[in-house]
Amino acid sequence: MKTISTPDAPEARGHYSQAIVHGGMVYVAGQLPGVPGDPGRRLESFDDQARQVIANVAAILEAAGSSLDHVVKATVYIADVSDWPAFNAIYAEAFGAHRPARTVVPVAGLHYGYRVEMDVIAALKDPRGS
Repeated sequence: MKTISTPDAPEARGHYSQAIVHGGMVYVAGQLPGVPGDPGRRLESFDDQARQVIANVAAILEAAGSSLDHVVKATVYIADVSDWPAFNAIYAEAFGAHRPARTVVPVAGLHYGYRVEMDVIAALKDPRGS
């Protein structure tokens, strides 16, 4: 197993890694829409948070040797189900024609009052890199 850590995404602030690579796959931990290098900065709009959370996931995937195009499964947690259509549009924009399996889970609340969190499982671009 290989632990992934990149300054291009918010640092892991608990007892976990940004991602783990194992068996040709990347397992990205739940990511919040924090701004890398500026943990005090708070994005207010849902759209900005959704774009940032996807950017954070993409940065971790790149650091691991993968990309959004290699995601096989995404799980998204949203604090207000009424934000689902906005998230779906932003997600579709980011993933383009690629349509990984996905689950969207409405939740009562997320850490730090954020409105969206996302984790993914992706294949490596070169599975020999595991």
